[in-house]
Amino acid sequence: MMKTPSFPVTVAGRLTILGLGLAILSACSDTGKAPAPAAPPPPAVTVAKPQIRQVVDEDEYVGRFVAQNAVEIRARVSGYLEQVHFKDGAYIKQGDLLFSIDPRPFRNTLDQARANLEQARSNAVFAESDFGRAQLLAREKTITDQALDQRAQSLRNALAAVAANEALVRQAELDLQFTELRAPIDGRIGDRRVSPGNLVTGGTTGNTTLLASIVSLDPIRFEFTFDEAAFLRYKRIRPQATDATAQPTVAVQLKLIDDKSFSHQGAIDFIDNVIDRSSGTMRGRAIFDNKRDLFTPGMFGRLKVSGSLPYQAFLIPDAAIGTEQIRKFVYVVGADDVVTMKYVVPGPMSDGLRVIKEGLAAEDRVVVNGLMRVRQGAKVTPSEATSAQTPTPSR
Repeated sequence: MMKTPSFPVTVAGRLTILGLGLAILSACSDTGKAPAPAAPPPPAVTVAKPQIRQVVDEDEYVGRFVAQNAVEIRARVSGYLEQVHFKDGAYIKQGDLLFSIDPRPFRNTLDQARANLEQARSNAVFAESDFGRAQLLAREKTITDQALDQRAQSLRNALAAVAANEALVRQAELDLQFTELRAPIDGRIGDRRVSPGNLVTGGTTGNTTLLASIVSLDPIRFEFTFDEAAFLRYKRIRPQATDATAQPTVAVQLKLIDDKSFSHQGAIDFIDNVIDRSSGTMRGRAIFDNKRDLFTPGMFGRLKVSGSLPYQAFLIPDAAIGTEQIRKFVYVVGADDVVTMKYVVPGPMSDGLRVIKEGLAAEDRVVVNGLMRVRQGAKVTPSEATSAQTPTPSR
């Protein structure tokens, strides 16, 4: 077996080899190094100055429609129901015939009362003649004064009987009229509660038979409640609006459950005279025209009423407002394009924009688009918002 010859490596040779290795490594490192990245440009944002406009704060309340007039149809006399003269749910006019009770017993009672009246009148005529004859005899001293007094008493009794029978005749005529039940108001009637042939209990006691109910629909009322603080605010800005003797007519708008805007116009016509002790609220009422029969008693709605006097306010898009715990803020771009945070006090919405009550100036450029790309003290590239990027007031 042959052996590989070995050659002695000197110190100088080792240094030469190490130098060559370092040179190779240095050359490889220089060729693989990437250039340093350039700094990113400032983020682009959209800015807009706040709109300045006269606004009025508006309060919203949930309420329910109620009929201006509601009547329960009950008979005044008892008897058997003979006929129903309407269709369930029909619209009726005042004076329309609704129910008929069998009139024959009441007609017989009226005939008897008239007969008794004629008898009483006949007795009164005889008593008057008898009294006249007694007066002549008394002048001639033919009869005693006692006999004259007895004839006078008989005449008075006869006249009283006539008056009593006249009253019975009038009552019998009323009872006969009450066998026909007519509508006391215009409106819409519900369904009949009793079918023909059933006995109807009438009168003025609490156990009378309910036959049907009628509610008026045009105009219709809307009842709602508001708290004591709102009552005081309304009292200060409109003293006449809470004066019960002035019959106020404060304009209001209403929105139904499926409406997109407050498109129904009405007016407040009543404010209660006491605050409810249990809830601390005041009851109000508005009135609306209902010629299209859109509103129904019991229906819910949202009422909007002016809650302040007109005042100048700044308005910005609601999306430009950020939240920091319980405080609201906006980003404002200065003349050097540096972002500054400003805390604001927002108010209600007005025509798609948010009212800012405190914290803004007319010359502030508010960031309305790109809030997630900015921070306090950062430099940005602002561009003015176009009309399509900011809401405009509705006309």
